[in-house]
Amino acid sequence: MSEIHIFTGQLQIVPALVGGFLFIAGLCSMVVKERLYLSETLLATVFGIIVGPRALNWMDPTSWSSNPLQLTQELSRYALAIEVMIAGICLPQKYIFKEWKSLGVLLLPILTTMWLVTSTIIKFVFQVPFLHALAIGACAAPTDPVLANAILKGMFAETHVPLRLRNILIAESSANDGLGFPFLYFAIYLIRFNTGHAMGAWMYATWAYQILMSVCIGTTVGYVARIALQYSERWRWIDRESFLSSSVTLTLLLVGICTILGTDDILCCFVAGNSISWNDWFRIEIEDMGLQETLNAMMSVAFFIYFGAVIPWSEYTAANMLHPWRIVVFVVLVMVLRRLPVMVVVYKFIPAVRTWYDVLFAGWFGPIGVSAVFYAVETVKQLDEHDVSAGRVQQTVFPIVSALVFGSVLVHGVSIPLVLMGKRVGTTMARTQSNELPFRIWSRRPRADSDNEYDKQTAEDSPNLEIAHTQT
Repeated sequence: MSEIHIFTGQLQIVPALVGGFLFIAGLCSMVVKERLYLSETLLATVFGIIVGPRALNWMDPTSWSSNPLQLTQELSRYALAIEVMIAGICLPQKYIFKEWKSLGVLLLPILTTMWLVTSTIIKFVFQVPFLHALAIGACAAPTDPVLANAILKGMFAETHVPLRLRNILIAESSANDGLGFPFLYFAIYLIRFNTGHAMGAWMYATWAYQILMSVCIGTTVGYVARIALQYSERWRWIDRESFLSSSVTLTLLLVGICTILGTDDILCCFVAGNSISWNDWFRIEIEDMGLQETLNAMMSVAFFIYFGAVIPWSEYTAANMLHPWRIVVFVVLVMVLRRLPVMVVVYKFIPAVRTWYDVLFAGWFGPIGVSAVFYAVETVKQLDEHDVSAGRVQQTVFPIVSALVFGSVLVHGVSIPLVLMGKRVGTTMARTQSNELPFRIWSRRPRADSDNEYDKQTAEDSPNLEIAHTQT
């Protein structure tokens, strides 16, 4: 009789854990997303913590590679690249040109303010040099498209968030991910060189080469891909499966090209996605298929399971200035001060943000996620290579950013359920009072505000925001 072997290595356990979670989560996905309004990324992160080294120790990503941080960066790179490519494709026709003013405000003054505010909080909470704080703050400045996608899609968003606001937040979170490099290298070059040399290197190496080159590559490749796809479909050279997967394969191509050239692959993929769907042809062709969104959701959930397992819990000690109370204070301050105050100040200059409801939603839901993990590893690599005096600061970069990401996943993951719970309690109280008082509470829907052609086309997607007025 042959022997029976049971294999309990990571190669056998991890696929079972990830596949089992995806299958079970899929079975109750409507309940989780449409009734409980919970984020799948929150559940995936919690699952990763449970099966990771901190709890059950069934999954230990640090044993998968001799360089775990490099593995983390590559996984986050591809999760981001696929997400921003799909986001670029799903935006309406010529969207960047139509909303250039809104995007300009969101990507320049607001993104810069988020970077400076986060860096200042890091400086005073963790007592690190300001240039190092600027480098760490650059990791958390961009809003994350993976978490933003989880918030801006589904029944709650379609019911309560106007389409114009959803589109602008998706465009912002995808575009500003690629713009994290200028903030990071601004600090890195000032650490490495004197001011004049640093500014020169920052302008030609970061802006001219990394950013501008990525935009040119993305625009060109996206345009050529659109023409090639149209030609192949017209002559029936391409089957439906290859057509639907073309955006993913194109993402892999662009990531490879940009990695070889040392340019900004994340920004390049977003620009390419916009270029492919510039005339809306490709978006309309694939919008009812759902294949890309399915692949993207699976990869995002898998990444957050991985992230939950690699959160460095053992680093949060008083010995390296990462005492738990500092972490809690830091996360709370960043969640409250990073985005909402500046949004309140400048929202009148953002045409896509019109009401106080828009301001509060856009100001609160600026999540920190996969992009922060990606930039955290890049920061560690740069400090390790160019700043031998970094020492303790280098060792605290990933724990600090991981705490922020976990805090954002938790806070933004439960915000919608808490808001709805409060709304139901308020509705119950209002009904109780209306039964006792001699007057009536009227509900009135605000008049739709359609200032331009784009909004007229999407007025039917505006949310039903009911405002109760008590009239005596």
